[in-house]
Amino acid sequence: MAEVISPLPGTFYAAPAPDEDPYVNEGDDVEAGQVIGLVEVMKQFSEIKSQVAGTVSSIEVANGDAVTPGTVVAVIEEK
Repeated sequence: MAEVISPLPGTFYAAPAPDEDPYVNEGDDVEAGQVIGLVEVMKQFSEIKSQVAGTVSSIEVANGDAVTPGTVVAVIEEK
């Protein structure tokens, strides 16, 4: 299992826009470097990417949640 963590403090967003689908859902397969979500800090958006390929076993934060550096955003079961 690999944890995808937030590198920055801010607000987590699961989708690129409010009316769009989330980047990933639990059970989705992801590749290394794939975007998992965004963190917004003072109107600047930074991508959070998976460091490993595998399957999303859990998403640990909800859309709009506040995160800090080191907050686990998702857990990936490596392949």
